[in-house]
Amino acid sequence: MKHRMIFALLAMATVVALLAACAPPATPVAPQQAPAEKAAKGYKIAIVVKNLGNPFFEAVNRGAQEAAKELGDEIIFQGPATPTAEGQIEIIDALIAQKVDAIAVSANDPDALVPVGKKAMDAGIVMISFDSGIAPAGRQLHISQADMETIGRVQVQMIAEQIGYEGQIAILSAASTMTNQNTWIEWMKEELKDPKYSKMELVAIVYGDDLREKSYNEAQGLFKSYPDLKGIISPTTVGIAATARALQDAGLCGKIKLTGLGLPSEMAEYVKNGCCEEFALWNPVDLGYLTAYVAHRMLAGEITGKAGETFEAGRLGEYTIQVDGDDVYIVLGPPFRFNAENIDEWAKVY
Repeated sequence: MKHRMIFALLAMATVVALLAACAPPATPVAPQQAPAEKAAKGYKIAIVVKNLGNPFFEAVNRGAQEAAKELGDEIIFQGPATPTAEGQIEIIDALIAQKVDAIAVSANDPDALVPVGKKAMDAGIVMISFDSGIAPAGRQLHISQADMETIGRVQVQMIAEQIGYEGQIAILSAASTMTNQNTWIEWMKEELKDPKYSKMELVAIVYGDDLREKSYNEAQGLFKSYPDLKGIISPTTVGIAATARALQDAGLCGKIKLTGLGLPSEMAEYVKNGCCEEFALWNPVDLGYLTAYVAHRMLAGEITGKAGETFEAGRLGEYTIQVDGDDVYIVLGPPFRFNAENIDEWAKVY
């Protein structure tokens, strides 16, 4: 009896072993894991500037690259050799074909870029402008370097202080089609209507097209055409540096006052030698940084470009989207004045 029981148990064990050997292997059960935070997607963001070789936009690129590193994005930095709308349109068409995620443009012509801006948006690409805006129909949002009215008025205030509120002045701008330049000039004219400027006369507006040699030659033309000229406003980093060099070469530093918008690193020598007492600018590194953050936030669906929306822009803090008519925009911040007291410090920054 005992032997039969042992035999039965052995037989049962053999059957169980055979069944186990024939059964499919069990799927291992993964250990329970806490839900992980969704990783941010890396986007391809194109920055299209007015022209390559412009120190202002090289600084913009530095800021955009800084933001992209923080956000895990890729910046494609491009621009035409000369500041033309045609060159920018060709570049944007190529970027649309490459299927980039976003395009940010500093426009050489606000209206000429509208069709290609619409084309980009129709292709599902986020389309924004910065520095110099595309007309609202051709983009979703604009990033302004500072309040346009303040920028225009402060340049008149600076030149007036330097010439004692009396004498002839001229403006040496970039290109006649550039949105930002034209808006600033209109606010300069508005500021000049104040009775305190009654002894000042705006005698000429000339255009150097943001080209160094052309700006230099236009400055020389002003010296010759207006022998009683007391001051020049150049609201462009290329133009103000070229004008300062022209003043230096003509031996007119201090005789004709100069102000406008310039890069501290380029203007330091002219501040020290008396060719430019004071000028202003915002930080182009911060402008590029903010532009990259805006593009990323829009791509991530965190903002849509509607007035009143707020968002964080890294080290720059919180921003709110504003509206004026059909124009939605973001303002980087107020312009800063540079002079002999602070130029050495800021020339090391940008």
